[in-house]
Amino acid sequence: MSTESTYPAEPGTEPYTPQPHLPEPHTHGEVQGRKAGVVIASTRAAAGIYEDETGPVIIDWLTEHGFEAYPAMVVPDGEPVGAAIRALLTQHPAVVITSGGTGLSPDDRTPDVTLPLLDREIPGIMEAIRREGAAKTPLAALSRGHAGAARQTFIINLPGSPKGVMDGLSVLDPLIGHLCDQLEGGHGH
Repeated sequence: MSTESTYPAEPGTEPYTPQPHLPEPHTHGEVQGRKAGVVIASTRAAAGIYEDETGPVIIDWLTEHGFEAYPAMVVPDGEPVGAAIRALLTQHPAVVITSGGTGLSPDDRTPDVTLPLLDREIPGIMEAIRREGAAKTPLAALSRGHAGAARQTFIINLPGSPKGVMDGLSVLDPLIGHLCDQLEGGHGH
């Protein structure tokens, strides 16, 4: 049986022939060539007391997603984290991911130094990350991290544990390309 229409044509016109639907090339969510920075908040790792475990996880994730990642900056907790984020922002990356310093200890100040840098918060992302983490540990509710935009740069504070980082990155997996597109002015949905 033919897939062509059998409707008679109007005089002077061709019969209707359905055209195969060809999908548009999919470019939505592409991050190729976008820059990304990583800041690890850990006084002990910055002092060389132990080796940072979350920076390599984040760098691998960024690379797998097509970002050009700067080397991770490992800095002491507190204001050095804010200084590192501000330094990265001068390079206009698409993404800055921090790890560590999001808890309740007196020196856990990553959210406090991040918030003033954000033009807009994106609370739904942190809600989703806390929900994902809470399915595995009730301690996820104690993370005070922020997610938001500093102009066209997406900034997110992830916990300092490798498992917490992986939970956060799994939430970002389906969002990161679209998020970058929108921050750069794209309106595709």
